[in-house]
Amino acid sequence: MTHHPHVHMIVPGGGISLNGERWVRCRPGFLVPVRVLSRLFRRLFLSGLADAHAAGRLAFFGNLDDLRDRTAFDAHLAPLRKKNWFVYAKPRFAGPEAALAYLARYSHCVAISNSRLVSLDERGVTFRYKDYRRDGRAWPRTMTLAPDEFIRRFLLHVLPKGFHRIRHYGLLASANCKTNIARARELIAMPVPVTNPPEERDDHPAADIAADHRPPCPAAAAA
Repeated sequence: MTHHPHVHMIVPGGGISLNGERWVRCRPGFLVPVRVLSRLFRRLFLSGLADAHAAGRLAFFGNLDDLRDRTAFDAHLAPLRKKNWFVYAKPRFAGPEAALAYLARYSHCVAISNSRLVSLDERGVTFRYKDYRRDGRAWPRTMTLAPDEFIRRFLLHVLPKGFHRIRHYGLLASANCKTNIARARELIAMPVPVTNPPEERDDHPAADIAADHRPPCPAAAAA
């Protein structure tokens, strides 16, 4: 409901070796040390803010105008260097499809869906939300905001000019995405999806045997 910037990331459980000859899996039950990653992210983020301030790339308005001064800005950031920053990593219990569906609600939808809007009257805009601080069955609640406050909070979800909602790195980097994914599938022995012509489909009268794209049995190959 308020300003709550955060980043979601999908990270593969491994990667292609530097020589491109094998798939390197992460250890079972472990991807990255989240406590170390939290401190690293905190340091890099705050260092980036300090550099941006020194380069004059930050703008301050209203009651934040005093932060234009470097001493005031450094004093403002000082408590944040001692706070715990949280970076959390876990596998998706329902699989990759569920993870993508969950993130799609953030990346491909507006700030609030029409189904959550209850009414608009002289009091303001009333909508439904979930209060996760309460007991599970008491999560659903309603809130009414004055129109200008509702619009302000809605616009918090509109990205500033020059920002990208979704970025791709590593295996999914745009320049080599298709090549990397094909090589990764090959290395982990996954069948490559193909689009069969009509005569090769199971439901076509000319198709006696469906194409089999499973990897060959290692024992048979050795024999």
